[in-house]
Amino acid sequence: MSEHQMLGYTPDDTLIHKLNGTTKLLFLILLSVACMTTYDTRFLLGMSVASVVLFKLSNIKWHQISFVIKFIFVFSVLNILAVYLFSPEYGVELYGSRTVLWGGIGRFTLTSEQLFYEFNLVLKYFCTIPLALIFLLTTNPSEFASSLNRLGVSYKISYAVALAIRYIPDIQEDYFDISLAQQARGYELSRKGKFSQRIKGMAQIVFPLILSSLDRIETISTAMELRRFGEKKKRTWYAQQPFHKVDFLVMLLGVLLTIFSFSLFKVNGGRFYNPFQ
Repeated sequence: MSEHQMLGYTPDDTLIHKLNGTTKLLFLILLSVACMTTYDTRFLLGMSVASVVLFKLSNIKWHQISFVIKFIFVFSVLNILAVYLFSPEYGVELYGSRTVLWGGIGRFTLTSEQLFYEFNLVLKYFCTIPLALIFLLTTNPSEFASSLNRLGVSYKISYAVALAIRYIPDIQEDYFDISLAQQARGYELSRKGKFSQRIKGMAQIVFPLILSSLDRIETISTAMELRRFGEKKKRTWYAQQPFHKVDFLVMLLGVLLTIFSFSLFKVNGGRFYNPFQ
């Protein structure tokens, strides 16, 4: 595997790698629903810790996810700032109290309620993003396609999704190869160069990358047409795995956690846990 590879399936012998693809997909969907629908901080904290532990157990290397994590971090910060800028008093409305920490300027005040609400938003990222990365990096794309098909998704759509995931590492390799070629031609893409030079250099990468990707798409499409892909209503999957006891236990755990998440609605009198009452 290339040191640059990110979001590519990496074979390993961990328990998470051995789980059935359908099991991991169902667990991801159930836990994503559970974490996204509730604002119970206690549940989100517990799920965040569990997600990080599972991430560690999956034996995923930092170089595989560093770019994605940085991108998600920037997006998360922008999202949190946007929530505050557009509605700095939203937490006050939700929790029915107002504890001012900083008077601010005009309508931009800082309250404990707003901070608590945005803290819950951050926890949602910690709950779901590690699980999604675990699924992508520990599931064979062909097995992922069979998992989608088992859940009722058309095998044509399932295969298209699997192809997209399978060729992410190849596209990344093309990007780095083109980047090195452009640097050899004198385009400055490192951090030492000026921002304008780096932008210009990036533009010189995008166009060849698009052309190479289109060429790859044409090659794959032609190969699939020659093999009469899509002629039949059903297809078999060579990467499909049988279910084992641990798969049923994991799916049961996902169902129980989801039920527990929804049961907190009754305990809290709604989706939000309110420590300010």
